[in-house]
Amino acid sequence: MRKVRDYDAELKALGDRARALKAKRVEQLGQLVAATGADALDVETLAGVLLDAVGSMDANAKEAWRSKGAAFFQRRGRKGGGAAAIDGSGAQVEPGGDAAGGSGGTSNG
Repeated sequence: MRKVRDYDAELKALGDRARALKAKRVEQLGQLVAATGADALDVETLAGVLLDAVGSMDANAKEAWRSKGAAFFQRRGRKGGGAAAIDGSGAQVEPGGDAAGGSGGTSNG
């Protein structure tokens, strides 16, 4: 005889899992903002920078940002757990940590 499935319980469990994943992602994004030093910017400026990055069609600028971000995470990893704090492993982020150094002269337009 087949076991009866409780679809309501399965849907609730999936919904709970989705909410937990979304909350973890939001927390990690906040940790990333703090780890890069971007929390020193006012909210409007940070939002504007992110909107420009998302809307940018300049492939060279995006590649420069990507490589700069990869270098940031490599530096943080060598300093003992900085990147781990962003991936949610529980390590503390250094206050005012290793800031990525601004835009470095790369334009996005």
